[in-house]
Amino acid sequence: MKKAGKLGMSLLMATMLLVTSACGSGNGGTNTAGAGNAGGTSAPAAASSEPAAAPADKKVTLGFAQVGAESGWRTANTNSIKESATAAGYDLKFSDAQQKQENQIKAIRSYIQQKVDVIAFSPVVESGWDTVLKEAKDAGIPVILTDRAVDSADTSLYETFIGSDFVEEGRRAGQWLVDKYKDSAEEINIVELQGTTGSAPAIDRKTGFEEIIKGNANLKVIASQTGDFTRAKGNEVMQSFLKANKKIDVLYAHNDDMALGAIQAIEAAGLKPGEDIIIISIDGVKDGFVAASEGKINFIVECNPLLGPQLMQAVQDVLDGKTIEKRIVTEEGVFTSEQAKAALPDRKY
Repeated sequence: MKKAGKLGMSLLMATMLLVTSACGSGNGGTNTAGAGNAGGTSAPAAASSEPAAAPADKKVTLGFAQVGAESGWRTANTNSIKESATAAGYDLKFSDAQQKQENQIKAIRSYIQQKVDVIAFSPVVESGWDTVLKEAKDAGIPVILTDRAVDSADTSLYETFIGSDFVEEGRRAGQWLVDKYKDSAEEINIVELQGTTGSAPAIDRKTGFEEIIKGNANLKVIASQTGDFTRAKGNEVMQSFLKANKKIDVLYAHNDDMALGAIQAIEAAGLKPGEDIIIISIDGVKDGFVAASEGKINFIVECNPLLGPQLMQAVQDVLDGKTIEKRIVTEEGVFTSEQAKAALPDRKY
């Protein structure tokens, strides 16, 4: 029994020495590594600056900061993203910024703290994103822009921008108008309902439209004001346009919702939209197509909101380490009243 006790004590002492040696290696890593090198033992490998690869069975977490719910287009866009994330099996963390940049920045910082795999957002405005995007980059979280761009000179702050060419949309709207009045010498008075001030679509749709019509002296924009992309504001601003201007020939609206609000104001003034005032709009939501099919909107430039599938593919490609295009443009069409009427039964948004 005594011999067995001595043997047990010896084993216990040996075990304690091994544990002490292991703990000392962790707590005094610098000195131990230095001594090990001197004796020819390899130093511990340096920690990688790259984020560790997620386990194959780990669910991808996507943080998405949406502009808001200001229009039918935006609702369709949100639904597309939510449905596509579910189909892809991603864990979607979604926030509605209610058209306020500070709310989006707060959401993005929250996603960084939660250590999501990818952040995506549609910027409320173009400017003022560098700081928070650098925070995401420093945290090793890739960022994807959807629908709207940012004006950052450092394009390394985001992986790609998926969305429409807003300048081209403005050009298409302008070209239809130029073609319509190409044989007219009469002065054509145009009023413009702009989108949210400082937003990429508002800036670009105005730029593209003006670029095309500037060579036609008879086409004049006599009033231009933001309608904030909403139906209510479009109605309000159109009322003021009608009171301030005796002759309005054309309305150019940066989206369907503002055009639909303006139609209400035009009809309340005893005028016929689409006849007394020609209406050009951008988006192509179902309500816009209904108005076009009734002859109240004369020309619609499509802006496709169903970006969900493209976004989820981009997320997967980024996580897989694939190289993706810095600019992914969506395919879109244009519709006259007759074409909108024909396409309406199959319109999904």
